[in-house]
Amino acid sequence: MKIGYIFPGQGTQTVGMGKDIYDKYEEARNVYKIIDKSLNENIEELTYKKTQEELNKTENTQITIYAMSMAILEILKNKGIKPEVSAGLSLGEYSALTTAGVISIEDGAKIVRTRGKLMQNLAPEGNWAMAAIIGLEDEKVEEVCAKVNNGFVKAVNYNCPGQVVVSGEKEAVLQAMEYAKELGARKAIELKTSGPFHTEKLKNASIELKKELEKIDFKEFEIPVIKNLNGNAYTKEDNMVEILSNHVISPVKFGKSIETMINMGVDTFVEIGPGKTLSGFVKKVSKHLEKEVTVLNIENVETLENALELLSK
Repeated sequence: MKIGYIFPGQGTQTVGMGKDIYDKYEEARNVYKIIDKSLNENIEELTYKKTQEELNKTENTQITIYAMSMAILEILKNKGIKPEVSAGLSLGEYSALTTAGVISIEDGAKIVRTRGKLMQNLAPEGNWAMAAIIGLEDEKVEEVCAKVNNGFVKAVNYNCPGQVVVSGEKEAVLQAMEYAKELGARKAIELKTSGPFHTEKLKNASIELKKELEKIDFKEFEIPVIKNLNGNAYTKEDNMVEILSNHVISPVKFGKSIETMINMGVDTFVEIGPGKTLSGFVKKVSKHLEKEVTVLNIENVETLENALELLSK
């Protein structure tokens, strides 16, 4: 068994996510204590007691998903389960880097909290949206975006064969959704996000994030991490500050990341955090590559204990 961990990004958050794990496992509670202390905040209250509307704000979404993922990671670690490679979608790349020992939980929490605030507060004024286009080739989605004359829209998340997310001004995104359906897309679904993420519209956020990243003490990689920018593993020569600051203004090549992991021999994918979105991507990529893989997701006590039983064999 060759295990790869994958971590979700925004859009999977729900009020109370991971609460049963927090209640049952001391390791999980300890992770929240570490994060609370590093931020001088109460992330449990933010995750379990606020409204969905409050949780959906980018500045809150990112830190709460990161904290939940790190709590589950700590339990797996204490049970002696280790991955051989990790990756994450957008925000999830910080969870992957923490898994690999490149950044500490404390530094990860600080930079994720800052990243969320910058992405929310430094997005230009406007009515922004994102949508998943399902059932069209990548090139067709790019054609759709080029055809839109109702404002700014770009293809930003290349999730798996037949699924690309577009981001931009709401009217332009809605127009892109209509064009996509006309071209034969099976579905076009607006997402629970609120900014022109992974486009040049977040240039100011990228500049400010770079200043914060320069304060981080990046360590050696204990395991490979696959980066969103090109779907390849980080190398020793990579400039972490440049890559992660460019991350917020560049498309996410997550489908390519999964493909790379499968080509590295990963046969067991474990999605750590709320939802099963990434598990669906893995299934589509593995089917496209005609490779058999096991896909698990961990988001509550039941899925955690099922995974522990299978991964401990």
